[in-house]
Amino acid sequence: MKHYLFFINHLYSYSILRPLQKEIHRRGDDVAWFLQGADAQFLRSDEKQLKTVEEVREYNPIAVFVPGNWVPDFFPGVKVEIFHGLANDETGKKGHYRIRELFDLYCTHAPDVTNKFEQLSKKHKTFSVAETGWTKLDPLFNPSLRDPSPYDDFRNRVSSDKPIVFYASTFSPSLTSAPYLIDTIKKLSKDTKWHWLVTLHPKMPEEIVAQYKAMESENFTFVDSNNDVLPLLQAADVMLCDTSSIALEYLLLDKPLVTYNTKAPGPHVINVTDTDEIESAISYALTRPENLLEEARAYVAKLHAYSDGLSSARVLKATDEFILNGASKLSAKPLNLWRKLQMRKKMAYYRF
Repeated sequence: MKHYLFFINHLYSYSILRPLQKEIHRRGDDVAWFLQGADAQFLRSDEKQLKTVEEVREYNPIAVFVPGNWVPDFFPGVKVEIFHGLANDETGKKGHYRIRELFDLYCTHAPDVTNKFEQLSKKHKTFSVAETGWTKLDPLFNPSLRDPSPYDDFRNRVSSDKPIVFYASTFSPSLTSAPYLIDTIKKLSKDTKWHWLVTLHPKMPEEIVAQYKAMESENFTFVDSNNDVLPLLQAADVMLCDTSSIALEYLLLDKPLVTYNTKAPGPHVINVTDTDEIESAISYALTRPENLLEEARAYVAKLHAYSDGLSSARVLKATDEFILNGASKLSAKPLNLWRKLQMRKKMAYYRF
């Protein structure tokens, strides 16, 4: 039986890793979770948690899967980056390609992204790259993998003739729209023609979250960030967003997207720069203009290469092949003593 480890920092990691967990269990192998800063209350009763570095070392995983940007170098096993969101050169999130010399294998989601990481791999010679698709999207393409959610039947709770507008925002101060759309969304939610379904990034400042929660009414539903967003995406008729990667997930559903001051505009979205334009943009999007949807289809074709629901299986296959044939071919990573000391301080672990 192979042992694998999930290392997570944020609540959004649960929905990214659970499809991978199902595939590990399907193969008869074992997986445990190590939570560094993420709330353990969202672990399920049948999910194994390791709470100390000593427990991790005793468990001795052959691989550690990470949806974040750092992982302790002193954990056993190869370190596999599976990313916390979809991104490429066009999305405006250049940090997607930042090499921190912590990972051995990068599992990418589309050819353009793969090519960029392969170029970086040739430059650094310290990691390998495998195109696998993104694990979080497996339930999107394979309904049998979906976990039950309190929002599965949300569409049926809303009047059939009332469109659902889904709003979500990233937390980054340079990218977020949440502080600037409070008054606009509050005003629009008082009109009964649409139902608003809203969630915000787990890192969103609490004072912003509180103002959106206060809008709850028969026309407005706020969803805590610990929930799986897939049922929300599926329930929506149109999405309002900014430069959050969740907008890219929404586009995969062949639905119209409206953005406010996105850093990645294009013909695949209706982008507005004035809050007074939001209502008319949503109204237009709800007509499902074919030219917009065609542009979006072409865009997502470059964003995620797979629609078979088997990305988790490819991640495990790539990891096993890397362990067997790829690890020995890599150059040694830089010492990065300062970064490693920072990680040990963060985790209060100083044994060598």
